[in-house]
Amino acid sequence: MRIDKWLFFTRLLKTRSQAAALVEAGEVRLNGALIDKPAQPVKVGDELIFPTGKRLRRVVVLAHGHRRGPAPEAQALYQELEAPRPDPWTD
Repeated sequence: MRIDKWLFFTRLLKTRSQAAALVEAGEVRLNGALIDKPAQPVKVGDELIFPTGKRLRRVVVLAHGHRRGPAPEAQALYQELEAPRPDPWTD
């Protein structure tokens, strides 16, 4: 599944275009690597780090969704992990 679509289905971002813009801006890490293609596939077990507002979120993909459903359905698609302490944007 495309990363922009997955971020939208999980309700971690409000719109799919917002998710695509965040990825294109190079602000999303997939398994530690910066990505810039909204069509980048994600699979179960992948780890994502991305900003929402003024904080970083770190999540693990638990499942792919089939739609943008209600919040409880969306929350079952990922596991929230503790946000990274060091700045992950510096290499």
